[in-house]
Amino acid sequence: MSLGLEYCKCPLCTSESLASKEYHFSPYRVVQCASCGLWYLNPRLSEENMLAQYASDTYFSGSDGVNEGYSDYASQEKALRPTFRRFLAYLNKQGMCGGDLLEVGCGYGYLLSEAAPYFDKRYATDFSQGAIEQAQHHADRVYCGGVDAIPDGDMFDCIISVEVIEHIYEPCAFLESLYGRLKPGGSLILATPDMGSFWRRWMGHKWPSFKLPEHVTYYDASTLTTLYRKVGFEHIQAVPFPHAFPLSVFLEKLGLSVLPCPKANIWFPQVVLAMSAKKPND
Repeated sequence: MSLGLEYCKCPLCTSESLASKEYHFSPYRVVQCASCGLWYLNPRLSEENMLAQYASDTYFSGSDGVNEGYSDYASQEKALRPTFRRFLAYLNKQGMCGGDLLEVGCGYGYLLSEAAPYFDKRYATDFSQGAIEQAQHHADRVYCGGVDAIPDGDMFDCIISVEVIEHIYEPCAFLESLYGRLKPGGSLILATPDMGSFWRRWMGHKWPSFKLPEHVTYYDASTLTTLYRKVGFEHIQAVPFPHAFPLSVFLEKLGLSVLPCPKANIWFPQVVLAMSAKKPND
């Protein structure tokens, strides 16, 4: 069966000029744009085929036995909740919370649950119906699909999207859609695996966030800032995002999952790049 691969220009600046270094994961390659510096997957699976993977209930359970999706998303709850709790506490201190929240790509709703003390109402989107059934217990409303599934005219004080932008085929159009849903002065916070991190440079091809074919773009602080600016956002700044991982997941990434291990979390800095920005006031 054909994989439905396609070749593309740089998703950030549309240049076709490439830097010399690249990562090979046959039949895929992760290449770097020589013009803007963005790393991206080329060739990549067609967006239509990839969206079908996200819509599958097996995406979060790993029950189909393929590489796509999570081996068991629910098993990471005890690591994700403290990660989101710390993240949201920082956002609150910086005055980015309050009013109505939209989370884009909510998974099982763990961030929505931790956000309850900080927002009046919580809304979310996801492509997986199975995830939505879990997340709806933690939100006022969860929509199936992308931003276009939200009713016209609904506006939000804060939009958060954690580890979603790396899945997006047209990032400028995606941010434009989020910009249009923010109230003037509202905050957008994106979090994504950090292509500029020590971990990627040290681990090379073994970096866990080379998650194929799902991750089609790879950002560092420079390229994520460029994306924000292209759409018109202001006051762009880095946001701390220390991430906890179950010890079992850490060992799995290192190929050591055959050994039993205690149910403990390990905190890692600089694994995830998070940046906030503001929509200008009218």
